Amino acid sequence: MNFTYTPNKIALYHSDSNLLAEVTFPDVDDNTVNINHTFVDDSLRGQGVAGQLMKAAADHLRSEGKKAVLTCSYAITWFEKHPEYQDLLK
Repeated sequence: MNFTYTPNKIALYHSDSNLLAEVTFPDVDDNTVNINHTFVDDSLRGQGVAGQLMKAAADHLRSEGKKAVLTCSYAITWFEKHPEYQDLLK
């Protein structure tokens, strides 16, 4: 997947610039973000795109030395299933 990284958001866009998937994580403070939203277009559901987005977000946060709080229900479930990323949770 060719994700687009912008501050506090990782997204996947169609060639016509329409949003296909995203995860958002606004800053809580200088060292913490809130993973608050995951979206995947119906056309991509069931293909593991949300999981790829969450892994990209987790790897991105790790590379920046940031921690996360989770308010997105998908993020909560994903982190429960991936103990290797528990160190990112605040």
